[in-house]
Amino acid sequence: QVHVVESGGGLAQPGGSLRLSCAASGFSLDWYYIGWFRQAPGKEREGISCISNRRGDGSTYYLDSVKGRFTISRDNAEDTVYLQMNNLNHDDTAVYYCAAEEEFKVPSVRALCEMSDIVEKADFWGQGTQVTVSS
Repeated sequence: QVHVVESGGGLAQPGGSLRLSCAASGFSLDWYYIGWFRQAPGKEREGISCISNRRGDGSTYYLDSVKGRFTISRDNAEDTVYLQMNNLNHDDTAVYYCAAEEEFKVPSVRALCEMSDIVEKADFWGQGTQVTVSS
């Protein structure tokens, strides 16, 4: 079975940290652009951070609301993409999803993150992991 799977969600206090992981099952993430998306209840889905594939220039993109707090990275040995989330606040409460898209389908990491129909177009879309920020 070929898919991506997210992990690392949970409950964090305001100001706390969590690290999300996106791993592949049945294939390698090496040639895929990876994006982290989130959707909170009653809100639209938003692309928060994206990273180029392994042979790319390592370019990244961050939504303004997470810039300076979140860091996306690839661990090629582990074939995993991480999202380190620091200084969490209540607005970060959402289900977080990982998406994988082949390089030739997206002109840039920003384009991946801004793709409005990502669920339909992504090569792989995970089941999501819940992040709850609460005191």
